[in-house]
Formats: sequence, C-alpha cells, structure tokens
Amino acid sequence: MREYLGYFIKGIYAGLMISIGGIVYLSVPNPVAGSFLFSIGLLMVCMYKMNLYTGMIGYILVNPPKYILTLLISLIGNLCATLLVGQLMRFTRLDIIDRATSMVNVKLGDNLFSIFILAMFCGMLMYIAVNNYKTSKNEIGKYIGIFMCVMTFILCGFEHCVANMFYFSVSNILTFKVLLYLIIMILGNSVGSVIISFFYNMYYKD
Repeated sequence: MREYLGYFIKGIYAGLMISIGGIVYLSVPNPVAGSFLFSIGLLMVCMYKMNLYTGMIGYILVNPPKYILTLLISLIGNLCATLLVGQLMRFTRLDIIDRATSMVNVKLGDNLFSIFILAMFCGMLMYIAVNNYKTSKNEIGKYIGIFMCVMTFILCGFEHCVANMFYFSVSNILTFKVLLYLIIMILGNSVGSVIISFFYNMYYKD
C-alpha cells in the first residue's frame, strides 16, 4: 500500500509540474516562447523522477502486468493535481482564463478521430523526449530532446491528456463531453507512445 501511495504522490507532483508549464504557456503571448517555457514541466518531471503518465506508458512493453496499476495510480495523481491547480488559478490575478477557454472550445469542437490522431502524435514525442533523457549519453542532448519534443507537440497542436486536464480546469469546463475527450486523449497518447517504444525495443535497444 505504501508503494502505491508513493506512485500517487509522484503523480501529484508530476501533474503540478505540467500545470506550471501550462500556466506559463497561457501567460506568454508568443507561442514559440510559451512552448519553450512549457518544457520546464517535463524537465522537472524527468530530473526529479516524478510519475507522469504520458512519460511512463511506453514502458508498458518492458514491465510486468502489475505496471498497469502503477500507470493508473500515477494518472489519477496527474489528473487530480491539474484539476486542483486549474481551479486554484481561477482565484488569482493571472489573466489566463479567457485564453484557456478559447483553447478548450477549439478542442471540444473537434471530432474524436482527429483528437485521437493528434494525441497519438503527442504520445510519440513524449516517449522520445523521456526515453532520450533516460538513455542519452550526451548531457546536452538529453535536455535538448525535452525542449524540442515539447515545443514541437505544442506548436503542432497535438493533444496531451494531462496538460489538457489543466486547461479544462482553468476554463471551468468540466462536463461528460470533456471526460469523453479526455479518455480519447489518454488512449491516443498511449498508442503513440507504445508505437515508438515498440520500435525502440525491437530495433534500437542494446
């Protein structure tokens, strides 16, 4: 039980870091600068070994079945943190609600297949970023990989389930439709990550 509580706490902290990334992205008018600064979220997750679902799901191929429970507990922690931080931001002076609402409305106006595809490509980039950080022997390259992958998925408009939960919360749009879209994003992120993980483990891993 203590072990699983640890997964949840690490999931909470990972969600907090991604929320901070979301806050700075919403606060900076320039999308390139915003996407660069958003990367601080994943950087902290990797440096402090927090449990971020989108950075972990690809490793399902090389872990025992009980790893699924670790993933689910971590995901719940991620979503709880982003939900809480999003609501807390509504009580601050930060002018981010309107931008978040505009972003969320675009997402919810999209069709589910499009959401799945965009989430899948985000999952690919997330696995590449995290796995490069873990395996790269080049100290500079491991950090560049995080910033490049995060900036790419944001500027392309790919869907990240944990970051989007923060945006949904800030905009205070929390409906059954949001839950459905979030589930599709989670599935898309998972499939994309596993696709790249399969390639890495089959053809690249020593």
